[in-house]
Amino acid sequence: MGSLAPLSEEPISGEDGLSKRNYSFRSWLRKQLFQRKSNLKVLLSVMGCPLSPVSILPKQPRGVASSAEYIIQQFRATSGCGKMESTAVKSMYATGRVAMTEKHGPGAASSSSLGYGQEGSFVVWQMSPGMWLVDLKVSGFQIAAGSDGRVAWRRTPWLGAHAAKGGVRPLRRALQGLDPVTIAAVFSSAQHIGDKQIDEEDCFVLRLEAHASKLSEQSDSTVDVIEHVMFGCFSERSGLLVHLEDSQLMRIQSPGSHAMYWKTAISSWMKDYAPADGMMVARSGRSVVNLERFGVAGNKTLSLSTIMEENWRIDDVEFNVPGLTADFFIPPEEIKDLS
Repeated sequence: MGSLAPLSEEPISGEDGLSKRNYSFRSWLRKQLFQRKSNLKVLLSVMGCPLSPVSILPKQPRGVASSAEYIIQQFRATSGCGKMESTAVKSMYATGRVAMTEKHGPGAASSSSLGYGQEGSFVVWQMSPGMWLVDLKVSGFQIAAGSDGRVAWRRTPWLGAHAAKGGVRPLRRALQGLDPVTIAAVFSSAQHIGDKQIDEEDCFVLRLEAHASKLSEQSDSTVDVIEHVMFGCFSERSGLLVHLEDSQLMRIQSPGSHAMYWKTAISSWMKDYAPADGMMVARSGRSVVNLERFGVAGNKTLSLSTIMEENWRIDDVEFNVPGLTADFFIPPEEIKDLS
């Protein structure tokens, strides 16, 4: 994620000791994580607005030619988005609440106690094709991210505005049972790789993987994005998406330092599906992030784990929002020159 000039109205805490102009998002995050302290800024940076590994591809023929296409056809039918597609769903709006927790240490991955909690709220706006905006406020901090259909960006008080590498991709939060139309579009190119039980419910598993060219676009001189895959588990009983998991592996090596590998795995469970404007939407859920850093320095093996958890609840959701236009998704001034 390339660093751009900060917005003039954005404050930054002096305790970070960082210049927003001189540090990329990855440099800042690496410094914060290795301090091994609970840090709300890290929680928001990692969990606030991650993107899907893949972009939405052009619509494919509706013929049922594979098991994966059959699963998506079933999802379209049971979620209601199949019927809604004929009436052209163009936009979506949702508000909700979140609670976030974090734990560091070698035993983090096996611990059921996730430290302290922080509460907040969010609002999401979407408009096809490829436009979205999310605003998240937690314990006095506010971050925003968006896409105008040409460039995706993120803005935080501590690092200003940044353009996202890898092209325009859907907001992952929309895939967490919130927007069936986007879910169906993203998984339309997936592969069916088998079955799996999620909370004692039999599910079909669909797999998506970012293409090598997209991984290259997300890499830079110090960061090599090796892999980014996503799995969607669709209930064999209801046809709805009940579990979402994605995993990204990166190799990071700054000049004069040893290479470190970062693996970020996010698992989300969707609950409480209920109708909204004719479509089934997950009204609550939980996401767990397992962030691992490992590598070898001399004769020492280095390893550090961080577990982050978010519980969310949707308060309101509406499709085909009256009066919503593309002007609502205009990026910050720093990003406009890139679009």
